[in-house]
Amino acid sequence: MLIVVVFAAFCSWLLLRMLIPVLRRRLLDHPNARSAHQCPTPRGGGLAFVIVAAAGSGCAAWFGAGGWAPLLIACALPLAAVGLLDDQLNLSSLWRYGVQLLTAAALLMISPLFKGWIPSVPLLLFVLVVVLWLVTVTAVINFTNFMDGLDGLVASCMTVAFCTASLYLREASGLWILVGSLLGFLLWNWSPAKVFMGDVGSTFLGAIWAGVVLQSPTWLDAFGLLLVTTPLLADALICVPRRQFAGQKVFQAHRLHLFQRLHQAGWSHAQVALLYLAGTIVLGVSLLAGSWAAVFAVAFLVFMIGIWLDQRVAV
Repeated sequence: MLIVVVFAAFCSWLLLRMLIPVLRRRLLDHPNARSAHQCPTPRGGGLAFVIVAAAGSGCAAWFGAGGWAPLLIACALPLAAVGLLDDQLNLSSLWRYGVQLLTAAALLMISPLFKGWIPSVPLLLFVLVVVLWLVTVTAVINFTNFMDGLDGLVASCMTVAFCTASLYLREASGLWILVGSLLGFLLWNWSPAKVFMGDVGSTFLGAIWAGVVLQSPTWLDAFGLLLVTTPLLADALICVPRRQFAGQKVFQAHRLHLFQRLHQAGWSHAQVALLYLAGTIVLGVSLLAGSWAAVFAVAFLVFMIGIWLDQRVAV
């Protein structure tokens, strides 16, 4: 697996080195009042780890070593394509959410949790739970996208999350290829970032993570895995209803997430990313060394630390 990770990281790094001049000409992100960066920076760099992960997992599947990861990546590819178009054309939210719903439905259809659960419940309850999970999966996709606002933040946390899932679920090389491709991207994305992942990368990662969680053998395992990403998802989960209650447009760009307000309080990109990364690492280790109950306790502690930072430190 180490060879797989290193090779995927090199391929992603090399591909991005070739893509950055093109992205600089076509997808240059100019700073505005809501930006956390000061220099024009190309976005859409997530295309590199999408290509490497798709090609690598496809090869692994061809040789019978990809596990279920290639199927998840295939389900998320249309969402990545729409994300790339959105980076260029600013598509309407209706188009974006429609593709997210289709992706969520595909991920549910290949989930062993739902395959084993369908025959055992009344139809009405089944429909209600399916709707709930469709909303949950699309929320994970959008929350991951919302959190992609500082150098290295989403890429580093999701790398740890996928490593944890690979070890916890004993997944074959397919998911490790994604880990390696993210590491190669992170070399360009860490502060000061030379490239941003854009919607093509963030929505893809959110969909893959939701799909990985749904591949858990039990609902408790799924809950424990989902909690590994508490630093990312809880930030968005708190910010969205707060803005909704304040009468603001939830899907409009803003600077009100905790990670953004910590940056406004004087923290550097690297300091904020390392804080979220440390929380994700502790949660991952708690799940691997303990159980879902252990990760639940640690997630509660991480959540309370976030509340304290929200009230005492952040702007």
